[in-house]
Amino acid sequence: MKITKIEVLRVAIPFSSDRDKTPEIQADAYNAASPELTRMETLLIKITTDSGLHGWGEGFGHLCNPLTETAMNGLVGRFFLGQTCPESPEEIAALMQQAEVNFHAFGRTGPVMFALSAVDIALWDLLAKAWKQPLWQLLGAKRQKIGVYASLVSYGNHPERVAAKVLSTWQAGFRAIKLHETAYPAIAAAREILPADAELMVDVNCPWNVAEASEQAQALRSLNLGWLEEPVWPPDDLAGLAEVRKQGTRIAAGENAAGVQGFVEHFEHGAIDVAQPSVSKVGGITAMLKVFALAKQYHIRVVPHCFYYGAGLMATAQLVATLDDSVSLEVPYIQWQETLYSQLNFEPHMLLPDTPGLGFEPSLSIIQKYLISSKTLSLTAEAAHA
Repeated sequence: MKITKIEVLRVAIPFSSDRDKTPEIQADAYNAASPELTRMETLLIKITTDSGLHGWGEGFGHLCNPLTETAMNGLVGRFFLGQTCPESPEEIAALMQQAEVNFHAFGRTGPVMFALSAVDIALWDLLAKAWKQPLWQLLGAKRQKIGVYASLVSYGNHPERVAAKVLSTWQAGFRAIKLHETAYPAIAAAREILPADAELMVDVNCPWNVAEASEQAQALRSLNLGWLEEPVWPPDDLAGLAEVRKQGTRIAAGENAAGVQGFVEHFEHGAIDVAQPSVSKVGGITAMLKVFALAKQYHIRVVPHCFYYGAGLMATAQLVATLDDSVSLEVPYIQWQETLYSQLNFEPHMLLPDTPGLGFEPSLSIIQKYLISSKTLSLTAEAAHA
């Protein structure tokens, strides 16, 4: 099979989250959990081969999507267009390594790597379809049903709002919940409203220096958090992160790691208790499998990061199925104005599709309705410009 067409689709779907945009609620306007945002972007790609098979991928970006889109429309897309479609996991790994070597001068993380991640996911979708297997089976998973944990948007560190949302999420059946709050009173309000056996995690998105983070981690220790996620700025201060870990609160990180090697450095520094590779950022499914293997060697728990909603979410779901039963899928717990595919009607568990591939077949009418921009790269078009 040969790759004959790559469609790049930038989409933004409106959502609600039981919060009001008021002056009391302040958060980083560039973060996807921010109250400033009322729609969430995704960058999807669809790779089609000369056999007629197609595979879907998703590159990270949110508000950075225009840059990932440019990389995908340019050098990344041109590299893969016309390539022979890999026929085994080993061939996918070899092709992706060739691409990473070619593009290493443009950074080991950021928009080029995000675009490569999207391609890798699509290639695995194609491979599983060619082998007529659901991807979770191809990856060797033994379970089809996985747990789901609710990752909440920010409620501006307002204790009453946080507690109310956490309670309603618990009542909806979710037994593990993650906050995006930074103030102790808001986090404590969530812990207090929940039963003692509920798992509560907190993602603070790198706000503190090492001394501040250590103080916060010590204060939070009594709340028995599942983990404190990315407490240190800059995120690659791994020696500093290891210092914070000494305070006794479990530390999670890795969403911003620079590829697989970035995780080696996290592990070598003893910086984390929980590794969080992100399939649409780190290099796709191929890179995720490498991180899983490394984490096993270092005896580090893996719980993938997943605050997106396209093919990357479904790829993460398939990967979660290969991990132990205690690992659940993170989902952005918001209510979509219209759902792109059925699995976005989130419940505390997800039954993975038994159809070949990712099981991701989005509504083309929804894509068209909320499309911001698109481009199609094809061998026919390339020949016409030759």
